[in-house]
Amino acid sequence: MENKFEQQLQQLNIQLNEVQKEQFHRYYELLVEWNKVMNLTGITEYDEVNEKHFVDSLAIVKAIDIQNVNTVIDIGTGAGFPGLPLKIAFPHLKVVLLDSLQKRVKFLNTVIEELGLKDIETLHGRAEDYAKKAEYREQFDLCVSRAVANLSILSEYCIPYVKVGGAFIPYKSGEIEDELKQAKKAVKILGGNVRDVVKFQLPGTEIGRSFVEIDKLEMTKKKYPRKAGLPSKEPLS
Repeated sequence: MENKFEQQLQQLNIQLNEVQKEQFHRYYELLVEWNKVMNLTGITEYDEVNEKHFVDSLAIVKAIDIQNVNTVIDIGTGAGFPGLPLKIAFPHLKVVLLDSLQKRVKFLNTVIEELGLKDIETLHGRAEDYAKKAEYREQFDLCVSRAVANLSILSEYCIPYVKVGGAFIPYKSGEIEDELKQAKKAVKILGGNVRDVVKFQLPGTEIGRSFVEIDKLEMTKKKYPRKAGLPSKEPLS
């Protein structure tokens, strides 16, 4: 008998094998276990974690064909969303998870080890700093982020990681129009272009989501991202 999680994934045309199902289950157990000693998530109930973290992370298939993506960086990954669920469901991906908190990175490394995942790397530090490093700057087919930040600010952190021809797709809540309007200029300054917004409801829920599809058209000028703190204090406009 299929559980609710598998049914929700079927609506996204995602089928997991037994190993992947076990990996998601173990990830859930570790999340709950570590959450007792550090704040990783406010959501710990099994179905809710599956829905609001795992299914939500994987719903990006509505906005991009993941089979055509090889390299992904997840900025401000927190407890690993969306990068880790993407890696479990699509093992061909080479994934980098970046977070500014050492404790969270330690948790991510534990999950990666316990799940036996390969071709996945964690980075501890700030998005602004790693974006200046040649081995990460403009190296990725896809940059994703579920971080809660205004789109102008998030674009400055994320677009520098995307190679020309790649895409930045942030996970946003339902209503995005005003934020999008304000961010268009910033996106353009950074070498990107807003191609589309994919709106949907999480399978079987009332939760509205938006994926903003931003194509990387040209290289980002060297001066971006600006030094730590500036993007949020003075968003590009």
